[in-house]
Amino acid sequence: MAGAELNVQCDDGLAVITIDRPQARNAIAPETMDQLDRALDEAAGARALVITGGGDRAFVSGGDLKQLAAIRTEPDAAAMAWRMRTLCDRIAAFPAPVIAAMNGHALGGGAEVAVAADIRIAAADVKIAFNQVSLAIMPAWGGAERLAALVGRSQALLLAGTGTMLDAAAAERIGLINRVVPRDSFDADWRALARSLANPSAVEIKRVIDGASPDEAVAAFARLWVADDHWAAADRLDQQRRAQS
Repeated sequence: MAGAELNVQCDDGLAVITIDRPQARNAIAPETMDQLDRALDEAAGARALVITGGGDRAFVSGGDLKQLAAIRTEPDAAAMAWRMRTLCDRIAAFPAPVIAAMNGHALGGGAEVAVAADIRIAAADVKIAFNQVSLAIMPAWGGAERLAALVGRSQALLLAGTGTMLDAAAAERIGLINRVVPRDSFDADWRALARSLANPSAVEIKRVIDGASPDEAVAAFARLWVADDHWAAADRLDQQRRAQS
C-alpha cells in the first residue's frame, strides 16, 4: 500500500497502481508524487504494470491546481516539474510492459502520465487532451516529447499547441491510444490485456524494442529458449496438434 490516495495490488506477476483521489478527479498533488514513487518501488519485479484511476470520470485530470497554486517562484516550479518528470521517466523505463488503463479522461498532466506508459487502452467514452496551453503553460513532465514520438512532430505541436481535446476513437486513429473498448467491458478488457503481457517474453521484447544490442537480443532469446516455460509451451502446442489431427 503506497498511500491513502494511491494503492498497489500485486498478483501473479501483475502490478496495478490505482490513483484514487475522487475529490480532485485523481489530480496529481505533491503527496501523490511521493506515493507514486513508493508505488513504483513496490511494483518492482512485476512482469507487467498497469496504471489506472479510481472511478470512471478521470484517469488523471492533471496537476492538482489547488495545491500547486502555492508554487510561485521559478526554482520551485522547476523543482515540481523535475519531480514529476522523473516519475514519468520511471514509468517509461519500467523493465516490464506498462499499460495505462484509461478509465476516464486524461487531461494535461494526466495525458503526460498516459503517454509515459507503453500501451494505452481506453473506455470508449474517454477523452484525452494536452491542454496545458489553456493555463498559459506547457507540458513539463516529458509528455510533449513522448507525444511527438507517438504521433509525429507536426501533430504533437498541433495538439499541445492548441490544447485540442480528442475522443478515444480519434486518438486511436492517430496512434495516441492503442485500443478502445466498450465501457461495460473495460475492466475485463484491460485486465485480460495486462495478463497477456505479463510474461517473460514480453519483458525481453520490450528491452529489445527499447534499444538492446543485437548481442543482448540474441542472448535474451537463448535464455528463453532453454527455460522450462518454453519447453512446457512447446509440449502443449504439440499435444494440441495431435488432438486435432
